[in-house]
Amino acid sequence: MTIKPNLKDLSWAGVGVILLIVVILLALHYDRALDTATKTASRARRLDLVERMRVALSSASEAEKSAVMATTDQESQNFAEQSRAASAMVEQIRDELAKLLATSGTRDERDLLAEVSRTLTECQHIDHELLDLSVKNSNLKAYDLAFGPAANALASMDNALSRILEGGATSTAPEARQVLLRAAGAQSGALRILALLPPHISEESDARMDALEARMVTEDQKVRSDLKVLATLLGAGNADLETATSGYARFFELKVRILELSRQNTNVRSLIISLNQKRKAVQMCQAALDALERTIQEESLSDRRPESPR
Repeated sequence: MTIKPNLKDLSWAGVGVILLIVVILLALHYDRALDTATKTASRARRLDLVERMRVALSSASEAEKSAVMATTDQESQNFAEQSRAASAMVEQIRDELAKLLATSGTRDERDLLAEVSRTLTECQHIDHELLDLSVKNSNLKAYDLAFGPAANALASMDNALSRILEGGATSTAPEARQVLLRAAGAQSGALRILALLPPHISEESDARMDALEARMVTEDQKVRSDLKVLATLLGAGNADLETATSGYARFFELKVRILELSRQNTNVRSLIISLNQKRKAVQMCQAALDALERTIQEESLSDRRPESPR
């Protein structure tokens, strides 16, 4: 016997079908919403990592510049350590971002991160030389010697020769004129050597350093010749001449050390590297980070566009 469904049964069946469809639609909507929320959180995380890399890179760059411009070894060392720590933080964040892009990023994003990594490697190579130079401060040490002990040694010589000049000016001895000429020559020659030290310390070119040192050698020969003649004219045991001679000997020893430090040129070299190679490398890295950030943001915008109606 065939049992025909009545109208009431058909109505309940229809309601059941509708409820099933609603449940399916709600499940699809929930899955889509969950997927969108996951993607949004992932993009937000990626953007946050990019921004943290940018901040850490800027911190490393600022600390590097401070290390170059610091006036003491301790300050330079402290800033250099800060720069290295910030650079290590950039690397750590980069590795975290690379892992995230491997699972939820696009091919373009991974390619841009590879460009960021390349520029970071360039920055690290530059920093290896730059930060090592910045903590030596050879030019600053040369300046300290030139304007401190070396200048003091010449001041002692200058005072002693001034006393000889005063005595020669009032003397009627036949050799008085020669004493005046030789004392004044030694005095001015030594001061000219001292005046040549600062441009040597600040000089970048080895060729120009050679030229300055050649002038110093010429002046030194004249000073020694004048002192030798003075010793003959004044005789042994002249206290002022002994003071002048010993003062010049101390100055000459310090001058040798000053030129050695100046030739190392660590402050000049680190400043040039910082203003040229390092600045350009950081700009390239920041540009790559900007491009990566834009790509992630554009992906976010495309996902929020409404779907085309079927």
